[in-house]
Amino acid sequence: MPYYVTTPIYYVNAQPHLGHAYTTIAADVLARHMRQRGEDVFFLTGTDEHGEPVALAADRLGLAPKELADRNAARFEEMMPRLNVSNDFFIRTSDPRHVKKVQEVMQRIHDNGHTYLGTYEGWFCPRCADFKGENEIAEGNTCPIHHIPLDREKEENWFFRLSTFQEPLERLYAEQPDWAAPPTRRNEALAFIRSGLRDVSLSRGKFTWGVPVTWDPSHVFYVWFDALLNYYTALSFAREGEDLTERFWPADLHVIGKDILKFHAVYWPAMLMAADLPLPRREMIHGYLLMDGEKMSKSLGNVLDPFEVIDRFGTDALRYYCLREVSFGQDGSVSTAGFESRYESELANEYGNLASRTLAMVARYRDGVVPAVATDAALAADFAGVCDDVAALLDKAEPSQALEAIWQRVRRLNRYVEERAPWKLARDPAAAGQLDETLATLAEGLRVVTVLLHPYIPESADKALAALNRPELDFDGARFASEGWGGTVEKIEPLFPKALA
Repeated sequence: MPYYVTTPIYYVNAQPHLGHAYTTIAADVLARHMRQRGEDVFFLTGTDEHGEPVALAADRLGLAPKELADRNAARFEEMMPRLNVSNDFFIRTSDPRHVKKVQEVMQRIHDNGHTYLGTYEGWFCPRCADFKGENEIAEGNTCPIHHIPLDREKEENWFFRLSTFQEPLERLYAEQPDWAAPPTRRNEALAFIRSGLRDVSLSRGKFTWGVPVTWDPSHVFYVWFDALLNYYTALSFAREGEDLTERFWPADLHVIGKDILKFHAVYWPAMLMAADLPLPRREMIHGYLLMDGEKMSKSLGNVLDPFEVIDRFGTDALRYYCLREVSFGQDGSVSTAGFESRYESELANEYGNLASRTLAMVARYRDGVVPAVATDAALAADFAGVCDDVAALLDKAEPSQALEAIWQRVRRLNRYVEERAPWKLARDPAAAGQLDETLATLAEGLRVVTVLLHPYIPESADKALAALNRPELDFDGARFASEGWGGTVEKIEPLFPKALA
């Protein structure tokens, strides 16, 4: 079955930070997991390059907007392999193929009667690239996200008849209560809709860095209309000579942050309705990563550089920490101390040590051969249903909860080592059968948790599976076998060396 997952496209008015990595890693975990299940996966990420914030940032640097976009888009594109992200395409909204497709869809919205020319006067945040309603303005007439004064602007714009879609959007949320998740974010979107939708600016006439409006070339499309369409437009040109739209649209899941909830959970479905296009099946709206109580933001400057984290702890440690420390969907605090604690106590001591000990004991006590005997039925019972649980949680886009289900089994295996004490069994010839069962069970348990962990820590999981000589990643194969496989294994260097912590 096709499975299409997207990240938001990242705005190029500054460089990548951990917040961008967080969203991207979460989407990558889902994409990798679905590939394990044999799904036909398409995973999209990219950069949002038009609009006033980019033009202003470029002007401050003495650059043309396209120069700044090229410079910072390259940094986001370089981030993907460093995060070990398996995206199938990286879209840039300055791509002429995207521009052409945006114009086609927006022309359809216009032809369907959902636009009109008018004058807009209101409060505008240049960093959000967003006009703020009265219920979206913080104390002191400031932006609640960026804490900067709002600008009063008045200009002639083309408008999108958002108000027309009040009832269809309310019906969407009533008929598909899980369309936007988690429930707190769904309720936010629904409250915004129920407060009364007003028509919104579709174009800007004061600057030129954007996609020209086909029916009025003196205007460019408001950046959000251009940006949101990337999820749809990319499919038409992501693969040379092939249009993937019919195969993958509608998207199965948009993964986004709560700061862009209004655009994705209100404007976007309304736009698609206006263009007579199918809606995405689901949106997962996660919270903020916080340091000292503030969202990590390029605008605020309190940024923990993911590249520095990778240089010190490795890519897998970053991937693991992002989805372990903060329950996906909620706001949560992150810190250097948190990285170090999770790295040492969980990655090094629990999983890394389990892999090293298991392989070393098979090598030492059975000459590197996994005993081909029945595994421990009592331990296997503790693994019953874990694959189904993980699949169900990831189907709901809950990667942190799925990781917890896996990690419970990592900890169970560590307790099993202590309970069985293979080093004691090895000293007693009469306990040879127990030792065989113990080692077969540990090897099988290590294999199972490693296959399940692969979407989260792919590089380390590949190393562990290679040492087990069991490189298969298919999800059905992650069910706990009733017998040891009888193959040879190899010792392994520490997957997460403690010296790094």
